Amino acid sequence: MADRRAHEGDRPRVLVTGGSVGGPAQAWALQRAGFAVTLVERAPRPREAGQNIDIRDAGHAVLRAMGVRDEVKAASTGEVGIRYLDHRGEPYAELPALEGADGPTAELEILRGKLSEILMGLTEGTVEHRFGTHVVALDDRPGDGVDVAFADGAREHFDLVVVAEGRNSTTRDLVFGDEVGTISRGLYIAYGTIARSAADDDWWRWMTARDSRMVGLRPDNTGTIRANLGFLAPDLGLDRLGHAAQMTVLRNRFADVGWETDRILDGFEAAPEEFYMERTDKVVMPTYSRGRVIVVGDAAWAGGPTGMGATLALVGAYVLAGELDAARTGDVIDHRRAFTAYERIIRPYAESVQTPSSGNSRMVMPRTTRGLRVLRAVHTLLARPAVRSRVEHRLLSRAGKDFVLPSYPIYADAPVTAGRGVG
Repeated sequence: MADRRAHEGDRPRVLVTGGSVGGPAQAWALQRAGFAVTLVERAPRPREAGQNIDIRDAGHAVLRAMGVRDEVKAASTGEVGIRYLDHRGEPYAELPALEGADGPTAELEILRGKLSEILMGLTEGTVEHRFGTHVVALDDRPGDGVDVAFADGAREHFDLVVVAEGRNSTTRDLVFGDEVGTISRGLYIAYGTIARSAADDDWWRWMTARDSRMVGLRPDNTGTIRANLGFLAPDLGLDRLGHAAQMTVLRNRFADVGWETDRILDGFEAAPEEFYMERTDKVVMPTYSRGRVIVVGDAAWAGGPTGMGATLALVGAYVLAGELDAARTGDVIDHRRAFTAYERIIRPYAESVQTPSSGNSRMVMPRTTRGLRVLRAVHTLLARPAVRSRVEHRLLSRAGKDFVLPSYPIYADAPVTAGRGVG
């Protein structure tokens, strides 16, 4: 049932937790819908670090609605495509980026920290930005709102809480607990920023080695290189170890790989503040909401390196605010109706692009020399222009099939049209 606020005339208060991509996007959309928004981020200052991320599919249309698509494109990392390398570091196939198309390198490639900065800037002066604290307890009071306790000792009351945090969200776990599950991809990825050398270029260079290991170097537009090391392994809890222990594991795991691996490991060692390791299991939740608390972005559906995480965060923010506005009459908000509609729209989209295919990790990161030969043959075939033009969209695009971005009145004066929004 709908709930009436205790104070007539006050704007409904919404707490949004998470200051990366989904949180700032959600804050923008909610304040546009007339909510009083507080955006909380655990880090003591805006997040500046992060790896390359891409915007695909309906994410283009959401950025247009925000009025920042051109700004995002201007902040591109400069990546010109992907080159696949053999064990000597020699390229054997390449897929150049195509204007207006989203293959392995999307049209919009940007550093996570820069995208967060752009989105944060949309709500300067209209949304309260609060850094250096996080939620430690929530009391959802039926018919009255949510009492929230913060790590800094503050206690406040909100009408709704939107959890827009990452895969390992602690706020989500306070509310949903053991209901949060995972689907294993068996994949660990270590990320870091290393010094650029004279030999580096603007290609995304990818080398796959035996025993299900990969090495990647990607350009940025800040004078450095974004590096990653990935490997398949059972859940060993490596993402929960300290930096020194993780480096020991990586040096042992990649000792015989060659190419630029030693340079990457040395760079990870030298800049621990830019380094992190994650296990990319997919988050699974039976429902995205409970009471007045709803989960969006990676906290709800993280699926690893699918290329769709940032896009889903943007689209989810756009849809949730649109549905909350549609379910509001004056000071009455039927949040249950809004949350149900949101999940009906977003869940099929998220599951279609974030759920790992059975055996996909093994296909992309084979264990044996024979598997590597097969993988390289596939890359070589796809690099042929005639073949690529026929199959790239079907095989390489992360587009969400038949998803159509809904239209909402709150975006009526924004430069967006309903639809897939590609390009």
